[in-house]
Amino acid sequence: MSELIFSSMDRQENYKISKMLQEKKIRKIAPRIYSTNLEEAPSAIVKRNILEILGNLYPEAVLSHRSAFEFKPTATNKLFVTYTYTKKIKLPGITINFLEGKGPVAGDNKMIGELYVASEPRRFLENLQITKKTGHDSKTLSIPQIEEKLDDILRIKGEEGLNSLRDKARDLSKILDMQKEYELLNKIMGALFTTKPSKILKSDLALSRSVGLPYDRHRIEIFEILFNYLHNKVFQEYPENNLTPNSFGNFAFFESYFSNYIEGTVFEVSEAKEIIDTGIPLPARSGDSHDILGTYRLVSNRNEMKIIPSDENEFLKILQSRHKTLLSARTDKHPGEFKLKNNRAGDTHFVEVKLVRGTLIRGFDYYKILTDPFARTAYMMFLVSEVHPFEDGNGRIARVMMNAELVNRNQCKIIIPTVYREDYLRTLKKLTRDKDPVPYVEMLSKAHEFSSYLNNEDYDKMYKYLATHNAFSEPDEGKHLIID
Repeated sequence: MSELIFSSMDRQENYKISKMLQEKKIRKIAPRIYSTNLEEAPSAIVKRNILEILGNLYPEAVLSHRSAFEFKPTATNKLFVTYTYTKKIKLPGITINFLEGKGPVAGDNKMIGELYVASEPRRFLENLQITKKTGHDSKTLSIPQIEEKLDDILRIKGEEGLNSLRDKARDLSKILDMQKEYELLNKIMGALFTTKPSKILKSDLALSRSVGLPYDRHRIEIFEILFNYLHNKVFQEYPENNLTPNSFGNFAFFESYFSNYIEGTVFEVSEAKEIIDTGIPLPARSGDSHDILGTYRLVSNRNEMKIIPSDENEFLKILQSRHKTLLSARTDKHPGEFKLKNNRAGDTHFVEVKLVRGTLIRGFDYYKILTDPFARTAYMMFLVSEVHPFEDGNGRIARVMMNAELVNRNQCKIIIPTVYREDYLRTLKKLTRDKDPVPYVEMLSKAHEFSSYLNNEDYDKMYKYLATHNAFSEPDEGKHLIID
């Protein structure tokens, strides 16, 4: 039997319901609504089945206004439905706000039973209606929320998609008598297209697009979460001990070696050392050899690594300049230029081409507020890695930018040894997908502590230390990074 049973105009059906009620096979949980679920609270049953309830008890009702976007009650348990009258009906756990208006029209989609949901053009028009209530009690979403939804359409479907929505909304506004709402919608779209004044816009996202710097708002949400975790937190400091050119150069070699190994540029340590010492690429692997040389050229230059950005424009210039050095030999990868096509790693899609500059600039706003050296380090590395602004070399350039923060504050740099690769990548993904910054920050803190012990004038002794602590082991060998 279904979880819900509804009263009927049929006498025979109502007799069956009465009999089941007497036999305690069902119970009444709201007017005209019965349930075979005898255990759960009526409010839980109603919330789970609210769309079925509307479809059975209120034929040709239209899920409308903000509810047509959200498909669930608000935080104050309100649902908004267009029907033949205006009335509030309280059910266990939910208040249905019926708003008198036009029933289903062309484009509205039938859902459950006789319940419809407002079409995309209709729901935009409805959400631009004037209302006195605000927040979760309002029948409409806020203007900034509407602007962000329009920005999503423009980002995903382009100008053609937004223009198609505008054309449909114009025709529909005449049927629904919502010409004023259409005029407002048209002005917002025009501002997003930069063909009308931007002063009408309210959301930061829409304003950024209107000045040619749209950004990925979902990434900005993650950056904000990471920032909030790092802000006002105090981290252990590890002062730089590689103070001589020899020891700094030794660290820089292994920093370069591991950073490339993580990205799949696999060399024997002796091969990589020969490339660095001679400056001559291996004939059979010229491109990979130049990647090693390019990374080393950056991270071994103490003066270069002391440079950190003071504003967003300098941030973009430093990124592009270092990337040009990093991939100088790979002209097919457009060194120093932001990517020209979208990229991804497995099922992770990085920031879209048109949103790269805006996302970097918007993300930089949080970086500027951070003061702790390690907090700035962790934030900068994730910012660059998450945006993935270049066609290639993103992981390496993110780690270069990370370590520049530490050199600038006379702190020990961080290496990510081969054995630690899976921990590094897994925690990055967890922050991206689950919005959980804790594993990422703990991972990087552990790598920083390990790196602080790596200082020696003698290259062979530094190599031996790394080997003794499993740094060169593959992650699948079942070994772990050992920290003194």
